[in-house]
Amino acid sequence: MEQSGDGEPSVRLHIVEQSMSASVKLADNYSSAFFEPQRETNDPPKSVDGDPDLTGLCRDSGDVGAPEKKLTLFALRLAILEKAASGLGTLGFIWATVVLLGGFAIALEKKDFWFITIILLIEGARIFSRSHELEWQHQATWSLTEAGRLSFRALKSSSRLLFRSLKLIFRPFSIHTTRIPSSVEMANDPTSKDPPPPPRRTWHTSDVPLLPFSGWVFLTRNVSRVLYWLQLLAASACVSLSLMRLVDQDFGQLRPDDPDKKNRKAALDIFYSLALAEALLFLAEKAYWEWKVSYRLLLEEVNRECHFGDAGMVSIKRFFYDAYSKCVEGSIFDGLKMDLVTFAEELLGSSSRDEQLIGARILLKFSTSHRFADATLRKIGTSTPVIERLIEMLNWKNPAEEEIRRSAAVIVSKLAGKKQNALRVAGISGAMESISSLLYTGQSNSNSGPDEASHLCGAAAAAADHANYGFSVFNLLGLLILKKLTKDHDNCGKIGNTRGLLAKIIGFTGDGETLGRRESATESQVKAVKRSLQVVKMLASTSGQTGKLLRQEISEIVFTVSNIRGILQYGENHTVIQKLGIEILTSLAMDEEARERIGVTGGMIKELLRIFFMQQQNAVKVEAGEALAMLALESKANCCRILKEMNVVERLVEALHDPVLRINASRILRNLCKHAGHEYLFCLRGVAAAIGTVVKAITTAEVKLLEVSLGLAAQVLRFMDAEEFAMQMEQLGIREEEFAETLVRVLQRYHYPSVKVPRMRRFVIEIAMWMMNCDTKCIRVFSDLGMEKELESVSETTSELECFNVFSGSVGLSRHGTPLCSLVDAALELMATSSAAM
Repeated sequence: MEQSGDGEPSVRLHIVEQSMSASVKLADNYSSAFFEPQRETNDPPKSVDGDPDLTGLCRDSGDVGAPEKKLTLFALRLAILEKAASGLGTLGFIWATVVLLGGFAIALEKKDFWFITIILLIEGARIFSRSHELEWQHQATWSLTEAGRLSFRALKSSSRLLFRSLKLIFRPFSIHTTRIPSSVEMANDPTSKDPPPPPRRTWHTSDVPLLPFSGWVFLTRNVSRVLYWLQLLAASACVSLSLMRLVDQDFGQLRPDDPDKKNRKAALDIFYSLALAEALLFLAEKAYWEWKVSYRLLLEEVNRECHFGDAGMVSIKRFFYDAYSKCVEGSIFDGLKMDLVTFAEELLGSSSRDEQLIGARILLKFSTSHRFADATLRKIGTSTPVIERLIEMLNWKNPAEEEIRRSAAVIVSKLAGKKQNALRVAGISGAMESISSLLYTGQSNSNSGPDEASHLCGAAAAAADHANYGFSVFNLLGLLILKKLTKDHDNCGKIGNTRGLLAKIIGFTGDGETLGRRESATESQVKAVKRSLQVVKMLASTSGQTGKLLRQEISEIVFTVSNIRGILQYGENHTVIQKLGIEILTSLAMDEEARERIGVTGGMIKELLRIFFMQQQNAVKVEAGEALAMLALESKANCCRILKEMNVVERLVEALHDPVLRINASRILRNLCKHAGHEYLFCLRGVAAAIGTVVKAITTAEVKLLEVSLGLAAQVLRFMDAEEFAMQMEQLGIREEEFAETLVRVLQRYHYPSVKVPRMRRFVIEIAMWMMNCDTKCIRVFSDLGMEKELESVSETTSELECFNVFSGSVGLSRHGTPLCSLVDAALELMATSSAAM
């Protein structure tokens, strides 16, 4: 970052141009996941496919000041004024009762007696009103129906509103306020599209009529207004009465012969001063309240900073009332310990649906906020009861609770993006079953038997009630949660062990034909297919015994392979989805039985070859080549199916010249040559034409291309004799001694087994043994080049790493028939025997 001349910071990015062609890099980056061991890490990948939902949570830089701090500080200052006024009021009450009325009651003038009495009654009424005002204010905001009807300032409305309310006292009981329609109103409203929520069996506390036929004022939600105005009137009257007596100072004549009255004037001055100070402090508190709330719009400001929207004012009011109550009822510092996240967590555990919704909205907003996501999720993640509550909410099916359930699902999806939180989520008992409930599509099975007739009738009625229920939204959220959970190995096992969950996930991959029609596939359908494929891919690529079991379970579901075939056939407009489908096939093909299931699925091999040889979409072509190489591995039947396609050998040999296809084309050809069987030797004679390209690659290539070229050469040489090989080498202008020297240099370079190219030394030894068996003169050439020494070095450094064809993570699969140590011993014996004969 640099500072520009106008003081604005600027950012410079250094862009490095790629010297290597994109196609070559693509071939190197792919085609390696299953043919070389991958060291497994505990850190999940940062991104899977660029989906914004997969990028995890926004990270906070440092400590971010929470907006609610303004409210807790405001509550603290109000509490200081309130407690100061209450302290003065208590002192004045004690002074009046003990000193004045107790000691001077008989000696007081009649006017002062009644003034003191009235002031005490007024202050008593004010204190009573004050002690109960917060309680009524709480009741006024317990229902979310107040969100569109009441603002915070409405609780302190003008005298015009008070006059209007007084007029309504004598009217018949009715409510003419703007509010969210009740369930009865919605049911009777023909224009309402939303299904009515179920009727409540309890009262909304804000709608309770305290007295029969009492009209508007005596509803609980309006009592706080009455108490508020009563306090203001009481404080104003107290100020007026106290000032009147302090200004008049007519406390009666003090006679020298009456010593009982000599301190009367001072005592009255003290009382009226205390009463005046108390009332003024209370009015100052109210003025400060009005200035911050009505003029400075403090609550609206905090609501705006929290991005809660219009409905968020209810949440802000509730939080402020709680903080203020704590400051007033306990220590003035108790409110400072409150924060909106903890407040929302408490509401989430409430039995009131409105409070649950308030809590869910707060947590949803903060967990998806750029500023507060990390801190919020960290706090939620350390609270097991809150996670359990969120998981429980995923099961809620009531349409009236749809928003709560959706908010809980989004929060859980954010939690699952963090490894530690993901472990806690999956560790909750019944968590996978709850997540599975999100994948319900609302569709009945048409093939149900007669025993399920009553169930289907109930399902039809439920479907009518759920006409507008957002199933697709919950499906996408459920798949997103599962996708994030699959980044952990243990979670993959739990997903596989959850009854019916795999079948539900795979069910979303069945829209392949819909994807082919642009006008038919909606965005949510495409995203559902994509996410389900991502989940299946992560499950199928799991390593170890867990991965083996998952691949078996996935392949045994009869729709898995056929659904992916549909995606390959019709998904040309969605290459990312096609690529995911092919990656799943590659992972499943690691299992021998699944490999055969894929092969016998009609048109699957043909579709993969079509994609592999098509002109564009390099990333999909590379994945198709890897899938074909895996399907041909140790599968005679699949090799036969590939060879039955027209001119496939010639096209694969030609693909060796394509930088994108040559690695996988080499692998496919090698597996065909090795596993097709003797009956297809004639069809494979065409691979001999590739020897020139392969030898040239061996002398110039490195790493992966060098390894696959060596492997292909070891198999192609089986179709040639010494004369043909010598002729090809002569055409290339390469002497056999130079080629032998190249092989020895490869062994010298890879003195130890390599993780990236674990079969390199095996292929070199196989080629060297073929050359020595075909021409004994090659034995002397290799001996002069120090081949025997290199073979001994290989014998001392062999490892289990070099004994497998493919790998699942760091676990080897498909063991070679001949161990490398046996191959080395055979080569050494060949050299020793031939040397003795010579």
